[in-house]
Amino acid sequence: MNVIYPLAVPKGRRLCCEVCEAPAERVCAACTVTYYCGVVHQKADWDSIHEKICQLLIPLRTSMPFYNSEEERQHGLQQLQQRQYLIEFCYTVAQKYLFEGKHEDAVPAALQSLRFRVNLYGLSSIELVPAYLLLAEASLGLGRIVQAEEYLFQAQWTVLKSTDCSNATHSLLHRNLGLLCIAKKNYEEARYHLANDIYFASCAFGTEDIRTSGGYFHLANIFYDLKKLDLADTLYTKVSEIWHAYLNNHYQVLSQAHIQQMDLLGKLFENDTGLDEAQEAEAIRILTSILNIRESTSDKAPLKTIFVLKILVMLYYLMMNSSKAQEYGMRALSLAKEQQLDVHEQSTIQELLSLISTEDHRIT
Repeated sequence: MNVIYPLAVPKGRRLCCEVCEAPAERVCAACTVTYYCGVVHQKADWDSIHEKICQLLIPLRTSMPFYNSEEERQHGLQQLQQRQYLIEFCYTVAQKYLFEGKHEDAVPAALQSLRFRVNLYGLSSIELVPAYLLLAEASLGLGRIVQAEEYLFQAQWTVLKSTDCSNATHSLLHRNLGLLCIAKKNYEEARYHLANDIYFASCAFGTEDIRTSGGYFHLANIFYDLKKLDLADTLYTKVSEIWHAYLNNHYQVLSQAHIQQMDLLGKLFENDTGLDEAQEAEAIRILTSILNIRESTSDKAPLKTIFVLKILVMLYYLMMNSSKAQEYGMRALSLAKEQQLDVHEQSTIQELLSLISTEDHRIT
């Protein structure tokens, strides 16, 4: 990560840090269009998002020379498409960091998503809300509750002013308000917001969609913390069933394709979850959290523990991580034998392990 220092500032122009908007003292040597207040914020931005988009920023932040109108129009169209791509890319990267618990790393990526949204849609657009919510969640993860409240207030205010806010955006807003209330130990209000999250997500995607499952998961966590274990168990089961239905559908298609060895074009199939990186990280976080809870009571309900283990086997198998899939498969088989479960349950797990082993051998 090379750096050069800005020696002069064009008259009337103030260079600001990419992360905190303080006066800049450094500039990225690779793109020469991104500025920082110091080495700490430059490194934070580089590690989070800048390394991934460094060269893409050059045409967006470089003044265009005078060309004829057709060239200008094409340049403008390319910039628009580039910004739209970067909005989603930075958003997904920030989301992935959040699901992985890397809240500090999520901030620069979320700020980039917000910055591109402002440039493309303006300061009052409803399109800014998802970025505000990312920043709020990152702030919560860092224990900065007041800052999280400020981002959520901005998001709420933008939604209230909008006449065309989608159900999906309403869902995300209520989910983050619920998380804020959980952080403040206000469980009653948290339940209200998470119920609204589930309602709006159900309207947007359906009650059994993986995008709705997050609301059920956070609601289950509240009941678990309040020692209302029956309610928590019911919701954890629902979340598990939603993810099982989704992943099993992909798993069945791919397992049949691998049996046949070739698709219609004669090419070997590649495993695919149908999820982006952020959604895969969310699945891992949710399912491993439920697994930890199930394993703490595995002697009482071993089948529920095995069920989650098998879901994780399918997830990692579809992600082409055979070592992790094998690990969870062996844990499921070991528990099934330990609890002396029926032969059918053990054979089902054996089939999973056999397919993983075959696939791993085929790749190597």
